[in-house]
Amino acid sequence: MSHPPYQASLDRRRAGLLLHITSLPGRGSCGDLGADAYRFVDFLQQAGVSVWQTLPVGPTQEDGSPYQSTSMHAGNPRLISLHGLAEQGLIDALPDGAISDDKKRRLLRLAWQNFEASASDSIRGEYQAFLRQHREWLDDYALFRALQEEQGDRCWWHWPAVIRDRERGALESARQRLNKALAFIRFEQFQFFSQWMALKKYANERGVRMFGDMPIFVAHDSAEVWAQRELFELDAEGQPTVVAGVPPDYFSATGQRWGNPLYRWDRLAEDDFSFWVARLKTQLLLFDLIRVDHFRGFEAYWEIPAQNEHAIDGRWVKAPGEALFERLHEIYDPLPLVAEDLGLITPEVAEMRRQFGLPGMKILQFAFSGGADNPYLPFRHESNSVTYTGTHDNDTTLGWYLDLDDAARQHVDDYLGRSREAMPWPMIRCALASRSRLAVLPMQDLLALDGEHRMNLPGTIGGNWKWRFQWQQLDHTLARRLYRRVEMYGRLA
Repeated sequence: MSHPPYQASLDRRRAGLLLHITSLPGRGSCGDLGADAYRFVDFLQQAGVSVWQTLPVGPTQEDGSPYQSTSMHAGNPRLISLHGLAEQGLIDALPDGAISDDKKRRLLRLAWQNFEASASDSIRGEYQAFLRQHREWLDDYALFRALQEEQGDRCWWHWPAVIRDRERGALESARQRLNKALAFIRFEQFQFFSQWMALKKYANERGVRMFGDMPIFVAHDSAEVWAQRELFELDAEGQPTVVAGVPPDYFSATGQRWGNPLYRWDRLAEDDFSFWVARLKTQLLLFDLIRVDHFRGFEAYWEIPAQNEHAIDGRWVKAPGEALFERLHEIYDPLPLVAEDLGLITPEVAEMRRQFGLPGMKILQFAFSGGADNPYLPFRHESNSVTYTGTHDNDTTLGWYLDLDDAARQHVDDYLGRSREAMPWPMIRCALASRSRLAVLPMQDLLALDGEHRMNLPGTIGGNWKWRFQWQQLDHTLARRLYRRVEMYGRLA
C-alpha cells in the first residue's frame, strides 16, 4: 500500500538538551522529579531551549539500564520525589544527608500508610480515577511486582509453574495474599504519574516540550512478557527461542546480543496492533514527542538463536512496520515520533521512515570519516531530522575529539573552521547551524566534559547509567551564552 508522505511532527526549528532524570542533582541515589527538575526547566527556558529529551523512564533492573525495563507502561519509583510527598503532608521533613534507595523505599511505604489513614476525599478521588484510567496495564504490573518481591526477586520463569503460567486459581490466591503489597505498588505509580504530569505541565507552560524514548523491544523479565506470553517467541517454560540484537556495527565488532525476546508479529497484527496502541497511549501521556529506539527493526530485525552467546550468527527477518505505522497513524496525525535510524539502514528502512513523515537522527560524531558523501555531514541533513553532537551511547564530544588521532582531529578542525572557541563548542555551533529542525545537545557537551562523564558504553555491563551533573558546574553565563547561539541559528521557539 503506497501513500504520499505524511505530515512531519517537527513544526519549526528548535533546540533541545538531552539529560535523563537520573542525571539531575539531588540527595538521592539518582535524580528525581523534585525541585532540581523544575530548576532545570527554568534553565532551559533561560537558554532558549524548547525541548528536554530524556531516556526511557520505566522501572529498571539491577544494572540500571532504562532500556531493560520491567514494564513498558509503569514509571520508575526511584524517580518519585520525597519532597513532593512531604508537600502533600504524607511524610515529615526529609532526613539530613544522602538518601539511599532503601531509605527512600521506607519513606514511600510510610507515605502510603499515611495516605490510607488520612488522605482527603479529593485526593482519594484522583487516586481512584488514576486506577480506572490505567487498569488495563496496572493490575498486571502490580501483581508482577508483588510476586517478584515474594519470590525473592527471581525472574518470573523461575517462579512456581502455577504462577509462572498464570493459572487462574493461583493468580486469584496471590491477589488475596498480596493485597497490601498490590495497594502500595499502585500508590507508587499514582505518585509517579502525578509528579510527572505536574512537571510536564510546568515545562509546557514555559514553552518546553518533553521528548521521550521508547525501546522497540521489552525486557524478558517484565510484566508484559509474563502477562502476554503468546505475543513473544517463547517456549513452554517461558524461555525465548530467539532473541534480539544487532550485527557488527560502529559500536561493536561482534554485534550486540541484547537478549530481549522477539515479538510474534503475526499475533500482534491479528489484534490490530493493540499492544502497540496501548503502549504509545501511555507514553504520550508523559511526552510530547517520542524517539522510537531501533527503528530499523520495524522493517527487519536481527534474530539470534537464543543458545548463541554472540550476535554475529543472527539473520534478518522481515517485520510488518508499514502496517503498524498505518494503524498508529489512524490515531495520531502527525505521528509524534522520531525514528532512531542509526546502524545498517537499507533503502526500505529509509523509505518507510519518509513515508510516515518521521524525522531521522543525524550524529555529528559520525560525520568526519569517509568523504563528502557522508550522510551525517551537516550540509547533507534534511530539515525533517534531529541533529545531535552525540547520544547517550556515544562518548562525550570532548572525549571523542581527544581520542581522535592527529590526522582525524585536524580534519575535524578544518571542517569546523578552527574556531577560537574550545571544543566542544564548535560542534555545538555546527549542530545548531544544521538544517535539521531540531538540534539536541547532551548536557555533558554543554558542560564541556570529557569521556569520564560518558553515560553508557554499549556492549559493556557495569558502570553505566550513573552520570550526574551538579549545579556548580554551570557557569552563571552559560544560559545566556547558549541563548545567543540558539537565537543566532533561528531556533528560538
